[in-house]
Amino acid sequence: MTTSGMGAQAAPGPYKGPRAFRAEDRHRFFGRGAESHEVRKLWREQRLTVLYGASGIGKTSLLQAGVVPLFSPGEADILPLGRVSYGSSFPRAALPAHNPYVLALLMSWTPPAPPTRLTGMTIAAFLRSRPVKRDAFGEPTPVLMAIDQAEELFTGGQRHQPYRRWFFGQLAEALSENPHLRLLMSIRADRLADLLKHERELARLVLDDRESDDSGLERYALDALSFDGALEAVTRPVEGTGRAFAEGAAEQVVRDLIAIRARSGSGQRAQAVEPVQLQVVCESLWRSLPPETAEIKRSDVLRYADKALSEHYAREIRAIAVERFNGDARRLTTWLRLTFPGRAGGGPQAVRQSAIRSAGVGKTVIALLVKRRLLRADEHLGKSSYELAYDRLLQPVKQDEQSVEAIPVELRSTDCLREAEGALREGDLFLAARLGEEALARAHEHDLTLRAQIESLLGNVAHQHGDLDEAIAHYGTAAKSFETAGTASAVGPLLTAIGRLRLAQGSPAAAVRELHAAMIRVPADLTIQTELAWALWQGGHPDAAVGVLNGVLDREGNNIDALLGRGQILAGMGRPQAALRDLDRAGPLRWPFAKVAHALALAQTDSMQEAQQEMVEALTEAMDHGPVLLYAARVEELAGKTASAAALAQQAIAASAPAIPEHMTEDARRLAGVG
Repeated sequence: MTTSGMGAQAAPGPYKGPRAFRAEDRHRFFGRGAESHEVRKLWREQRLTVLYGASGIGKTSLLQAGVVPLFSPGEADILPLGRVSYGSSFPRAALPAHNPYVLALLMSWTPPAPPTRLTGMTIAAFLRSRPVKRDAFGEPTPVLMAIDQAEELFTGGQRHQPYRRWFFGQLAEALSENPHLRLLMSIRADRLADLLKHERELARLVLDDRESDDSGLERYALDALSFDGALEAVTRPVEGTGRAFAEGAAEQVVRDLIAIRARSGSGQRAQAVEPVQLQVVCESLWRSLPPETAEIKRSDVLRYADKALSEHYAREIRAIAVERFNGDARRLTTWLRLTFPGRAGGGPQAVRQSAIRSAGVGKTVIALLVKRRLLRADEHLGKSSYELAYDRLLQPVKQDEQSVEAIPVELRSTDCLREAEGALREGDLFLAARLGEEALARAHEHDLTLRAQIESLLGNVAHQHGDLDEAIAHYGTAAKSFETAGTASAVGPLLTAIGRLRLAQGSPAAAVRELHAAMIRVPADLTIQTELAWALWQGGHPDAAVGVLNGVLDREGNNIDALLGRGQILAGMGRPQAALRDLDRAGPLRWPFAKVAHALALAQTDSMQEAQQEMVEALTEAMDHGPVLLYAARVEELAGKTASAAALAQQAIAASAPAIPEHMTEDARRLAGVG
């Protein structure tokens, strides 16, 4: 395939290439009929279904273009496909404390809703808020909920374990509340073991609630395309295009792809085709043909698959090299050759994930190789493993190969922004920043709204990096652009973000100014008022903070964030009964400061044993949180444990994540015995 050949076929082709199929592509999604019907049946009938398979095997495409379109309009209440990670230009620093997995899932279901309105909501509460859909007989229809790419739950390491437990607890609560709810989780095969413990917990709930002998739990393994399925995926999309495959030509494509898969290390699964490789080869073949071609002959496809895949993977390697290694593709291919040595039979061997060494490329590049489908993440001999998607990745990329472009397409500014959001979703901050800067460079100077969105995304990247000054600068630029464009509603969250960051920097007065300005622009946003209360409290004005929270609760009596905030502040002010009322109404308590505030209120009412137990639990989750440590010191003082109280107060004085507010230092010094 040559560049000129690609340009000759200007009209969109019938194949998707390496991109996932979406619902609108259902009319050209072929080869997965049996799998689509089987997953549809399981999803509708079972309380819990786990769909798993290797990376790039087509799980997302199956759900979006194969399974969902099989449901008739009145048959079920189908929620949009859910994800547990998100990347967007909404200023993340504006969000109060929240469970990131829950928030991402709720955002998947309600894209237009501002994230600030979703941070305090549980999965069960969201589902309760939706109207019940009924069938023709007035009976509730099944509520079908799918979480795609569930492996994202397990990429945050041990520090995200409390969020994971909380997330699965919310899933269990939702399943328990609604007997019509059907949950499907789609996950990479190499992360299935991570899901096992949580799957068992959910399955026990399902077993307890079942009304029949059916277990209520099913797993479905999605494998590569069979010969017949692959043949259908090759031939059916061209129907009605004015072209057709000559006798034996489509079969030749499939046979070549089977041979490549076997050669690349997956030969144990005979007569199977990688869906992504099929789409790449067919899309490339389609574009390479002269426009007047009516019949695709066997001579057109003979030995074409290797050529098309070599060029595709070379482009991917070079694109990654441009993004990460200043264009040095040799560095990446050298790492691949050293990591995936050949086996006796002639192809690369699968390597256990535990044996992979990231030195020289970094973990984010390995994740990018999986995302771009150069590496296949799968199970091999019962162990999680990686293997090359194409064995000829082991060959050095020729720098003088003119048919292979370093960057296959010229992205518009909006395209770069969307790609940057995707990189942020994946946690790839380096790529998100590079794409964001590229988007900004390509954006027209008069397109203020687009430039504001890009600046806000760059603020999110800086915030994730922990560079608060840079984040504030980007958010501030975005706010000015939105203001000039006349979009006041978008300015409020940005000023809120700046206010919260000023608070994190220990400047409560500056935070109050920013939050007041945000309130003027978005007076109905109660989240901003709650943040203002915290800024007032940190600035040494607890009574004013309680007054603001009183106003929030007058307008929305069950506002969880306001109840938590008021309860936490009241506990510190020595008003335990009022604090307990608020905190109990807001429960269950998930955040360490809420737990220790509850403990302090209990200690002030002489419930000392329960108070100390809850205090210890809070401390295990927040060992460098100044206010948590100081409240814990006050619990110990009430228990008569002066030495322990002094030690905790000393830790509170030294804490930095966050530090104690200035107005609390006198009490901390008193407890620590510091003159």
